[in-house]
Amino acid sequence: MRPFYPGGDYESFDYSDGKVVVDNPPFSILSKICACYRDRDIPFFLFAPNLTIFSSTSRNGAHMLVTDCAIEYANGAIVNTSFVTSFGDDLIRTAPDLTKLVNDTVKRVRRESRKHLPKYAYPPELLTVTRLNKVSNAGVDFRVKASDVAFTRALDSQKAVRKAIYGGGYLLSENKAAELKAAELKAAEDVVTVWPLNDKEKQIIGKLG
Repeated sequence: MRPFYPGGDYESFDYSDGKVVVDNPPFSILSKICACYRDRDIPFFLFAPNLTIFSSTSRNGAHMLVTDCAIEYANGAIVNTSFVTSFGDDLIRTAPDLTKLVNDTVKRVRRESRKHLPKYAYPPELLTVTRLNKVSNAGVDFRVKASDVAFTRALDSQKAVRKAIYGGGYLLSENKAAELKAAELKAAEDVVTVWPLNDKEKQIIGKLG
């Protein structure tokens, strides 16, 4: 069971009928949580911070599994994670099989997530920092006057699906949009190596068709 969620109260949760807690609790009160479960004889298996697992769970009846699993949480944070549990006889132990299982699973989930990430393309009349970064890194000097742009946080087509432009963007005049497109093409030329044909290869091509 998972009693830890926004607005939840783990202390008043129903733990009857031999329920086992398997969850990711707030690390800041992990020691208090373990002590509560120890005093109420509630079995548990909880995520714990790897580097501070000793100080987080000392003297509260928890057994520590040091695994050093690099878990990516829902908020995007990657935290080296171990586990604490009411099961077992050892106070502290490593768990190589569990470490490998969790790390392999994390890698698989990341691969699958990348495969299904949506891809977006903006119209050429939208200026974003990402576009400017590319031309700037290629040494292209591109400048915009205030009269050439209008700031926007999201296109109307995005608002319908509750999307927005990360960091915001500027709508460009048609002339400036064309100028930026030319700058991007020049930037692409600067970073792409073009292999030329020699005279012999040109002669072969001339005889083809």
